[in-house]
Amino acid sequence: MSQGVCRVVVLISGSGSNLQALLDVSAKAGAPFSVCSVISNKPAAYGLTRAAEAGVNTSVVDHREFASREDFDRALITEIDNQQPDLVVLAGFMRILTPEFVRHYSGRLLNIHPSLLPKYQGLHTHQRALDAGDSEHGATVHFVTEELDGGPPIIQAVVPVNEGDTVESLAKRVQVQEHLIYPMAVTWFAEKRLQMLDDRTRLDGELLPRSGAQVTG
Repeated sequence: MSQGVCRVVVLISGSGSNLQALLDVSAKAGAPFSVCSVISNKPAAYGLTRAAEAGVNTSVVDHREFASREDFDRALITEIDNQQPDLVVLAGFMRILTPEFVRHYSGRLLNIHPSLLPKYQGLHTHQRALDAGDSEHGATVHFVTEELDGGPPIIQAVVPVNEGDTVESLAKRVQVQEHLIYPMAVTWFAEKRLQMLDDRTRLDGELLPRSGAQVTG
């Protein structure tokens, strides 16, 4: 990691609400990280507007312009590495990454997923939690490994499932917690308190449980 403030590149595909949470924290005096660049695979992603309004460099690597996933990921690696980041953060980046990409950023690539992993890897997590009759749901920040949504968790926010919840109402409450725990995890990394070793998460030198640290929302 470079000396001084941790340089973070954020990858997005959509509106960028988690990006906004990161931008808000990074703008505070004494913040240990700065968002140095925001990259999207979609030119119309609103998150690019959020970044530009915050004075952050933006760029687009459009996956539709590449013949293969591998070619796209190599171009994305080049664009990211031009920014010399210490950490790469996925914030609603709707692409399945190649093993080559994941290995390139091993130990410095984070994602947030709207479920209490390992439950409900993949899509439609809120509906699946409701269909299963779960009493709890939430979100997980985790290191990214080659297994989709399978990297070691860093922190989970647990949200109760209320009677009468819909996908929309549950998603809204989960998202509030996402905006709290993602900047928290990035801050831990920036302060050199957080690392991935042997496919497990260590915080302040201590091995975290398989579910990561937990907060209740």
